[in-house]
Amino acid sequence: MANEYLESLFQLSGKVAVVTGGGGVLCGAMSRALGRVGVKVAVLDLILEAAQKVVDDVVAAGGQAIAVKCNVLDKASVEAACETVLERFGRVDILINGAGGNKKQATTGPDLSFFDLPSDAVQWVFNLNFIGTLLPSQVFGRVLAEQGKGVILNVSSMNAFRPLTKIPAYSAAKAAVSNFTQWLAVHISQEHSDKIRVNAIAPGFFLTEQNRFLLTDEVTGELTPRGQTIIDHTPMGRFGDPEDLLGTVLWLLSPGAAFVHGVVVPVDGGFSAFSGV
Repeated sequence: MANEYLESLFQLSGKVAVVTGGGGVLCGAMSRALGRVGVKVAVLDLILEAAQKVVDDVVAAGGQAIAVKCNVLDKASVEAACETVLERFGRVDILINGAGGNKKQATTGPDLSFFDLPSDAVQWVFNLNFIGTLLPSQVFGRVLAEQGKGVILNVSSMNAFRPLTKIPAYSAAKAAVSNFTQWLAVHISQEHSDKIRVNAIAPGFFLTEQNRFLLTDEVTGELTPRGQTIIDHTPMGRFGDPEDLLGTVLWLLSPGAAFVHGVVVPVDGGFSAFSGV
């Protein structure tokens, strides 16, 4: 009886999930986990080869998945991806907006002051993170609205709570993602269906291709002073592993979170709780 109850709370088998940025480190881990619990996964990425590698892993583990090339900054590309998913799987139950990242050209440092940040680089980072969340939410959110149920999960960041030095564009963009998460939760409930939930996770510090150049030395692999400061201010004393996100993700997507709506959940090893003293 207890096992049946728990299974009903966290049952996702048979659902269809779309994961943007699915070829990346964090969203690749999410895609693999969804495949393992019986979700049919559409792995969307600008780099089709990266998406296909994740799909191969899902299929090898006995799951169902497809790789779809998608530029989240081009609405026509997102719409074409949506058509592909619907043709293959017939519906969409879950959207994870995971596409995002930073770039060196929008990062201040000894060789680039804030006053000289190129606006096109700042715009690129903002667009990738915010517009790259907005457009899939419009396209796939319309499908959810027509169905009357589903889940949208955005990927924000701890930068949205407290902006970090050096990365003004990324911090501002993720703050926009958190704000948009709350806005969309209210809008979609009031205008479409109270059975569509919208939430976000805010990962702490995970080593990815976007931030590795800031946190580790490219030659030695040792922590940079910035990387060491992060570890010193994370009570658990380490960077997160992609697998550390999965329990929270599966919970937020599942019936067990049926009354969780419009929240941004930190997954940060205690970083947000530590005052530095």
